[in-house]
Amino acid sequence: MKTNFLKIFAAGALAVLFSFTFVQKKTKLYIIGDSTAANKEEKAYPETGWGMVLQSYFKTDITLDNRALNGRSTKSFRAEKRWDPILAQLNPEDYVFIEFGHNDEKVDKPAVGVSLADFKTNLVNYVKEIRSKKAFPVLLTPISRRSFKNGVLIDSHGDYPGITRQVADSLNVPLIDMLAKTESLLIRLGDEPSIKLFNYVDSGNVNYPKGKKDNTHLSPEGAKQVAGLVVNGIKELKLSLVKSLK
Repeated sequence: MKTNFLKIFAAGALAVLFSFTFVQKKTKLYIIGDSTAANKEEKAYPETGWGMVLQSYFKTDITLDNRALNGRSTKSFRAEKRWDPILAQLNPEDYVFIEFGHNDEKVDKPAVGVSLADFKTNLVNYVKEIRSKKAFPVLLTPISRRSFKNGVLIDSHGDYPGITRQVADSLNVPLIDMLAKTESLLIRLGDEPSIKLFNYVDSGNVNYPKGKKDNTHLSPEGAKQVAGLVVNGIKELKLSLVKSLK
């Protein structure tokens, strides 16, 4: 009788332990990139990075760790040792979303800007290092600036998005073409209506006393819509993250 009780107790304890382990298993989703995705300090509000909104689309089994930072490129993010701690703690089946390009194109700033060839090399290195940890890289092209001229949206990123697409194709990396998605959104809205997606602030604002007209960085509404486009990309790619979307 005592033996049977112990067996039942042990089986129950193991079931609880396995259940607890299953419940506690979480996947980390890292974002590395620039200011368009970055978390913002209160003094920058209403400027909002799309990475600040992305967690709200996921259930609790996904933990978002947004490491994107203002002004960073594929070069400076690594040079400043921002990448090393992420790589060190990457676990198998974690995800890293890689969105650079806005600052890599600033070749007049040697600490940040890189040639197209170096941009390609940098992206390849990120991908290979992520895969070495059995984690999943996802490449994202940079989002579009609101750069209308006579009512026509003008691309401002040159060949950098094309390099991201090339790396995705050659290394078989999932790609979310955020440039194409955001261009489509801006064109659909049009020149003036698309202002609401960006950090336009009237004078007298506590953070922007003289006002602000920023065609690169997003408003809370813009961040929400762009994060929604990222989620659409996740669904289109049928990433395993889909099962964790709300």
